[in-house]
Amino acid sequence: MAQGDVKLIGAWPSPFVLRARIALNVKSVDYEFLQEQFGAKSQLLLESNPVYKKIPVLIHESKPICESLIIVEYIDEVWSSGPSILPTDPYDRAVARFWAVYIDDKWFPAMKGLATAKGDEERKALVEQVGEGLGLLEEAYVKSSKGKAFFGGDEIGYLDIAFGSFLGWIRATEKMGGVELIDEANTPGLVKWAESFSSNPAVKDVLPETDKLVEFAKILQAKHSGSS
Repeated sequence: MAQGDVKLIGAWPSPFVLRARIALNVKSVDYEFLQEQFGAKSQLLLESNPVYKKIPVLIHESKPICESLIIVEYIDEVWSSGPSILPTDPYDRAVARFWAVYIDDKWFPAMKGLATAKGDEERKALVEQVGEGLGLLEEAYVKSSKGKAFFGGDEIGYLDIAFGSFLGWIRATEKMGGVELIDEANTPGLVKWAESFSSNPAVKDVLPETDKLVEFAKILQAKHSGSS
């Protein structure tokens, strides 16, 4: 497929955009990456996603697809000749979708809140909340992986992409806050999983570097402090 047939509107620091990039790489799809500028929204983005007006947006044959998890499922269905991303078993598929929603609705907001936490008490509560969530994901990994490298088994799957897209930000948060979120004591399975995930060919060239994310986070914090 020609590169011009597939475009992805996004930005390199976004974990949600990263989901689409990894899924495209898993399927060996060539695409054009159209980077949005920080603090601005392109006309193409506003036209392609007039409801939410946010990234990522996949444009396939001039048709826009929005929302990261929907994009991942679309990629899996359209490029069906490549490795399967979603589990083939209906129950396993439902479980993977459940945890992906949990990550977005419950776990990520707590981790995101660490960057703007006011005072030690609020920060401590959020660290505990993030840790509890990682404990649940550790259990989910043990059950889903069945002793293999990924949530999806031998290869990267839907839940690996849904959760792994935050790995760079987890590392950046650890470095900035002087905390360990994924560690051998509490989440030994996730420690091994993180190593396998970040070194996978579909991931390693697009996973943002920790130091670059730290720099970007400091810019966001400065902007947040200035606006408040």
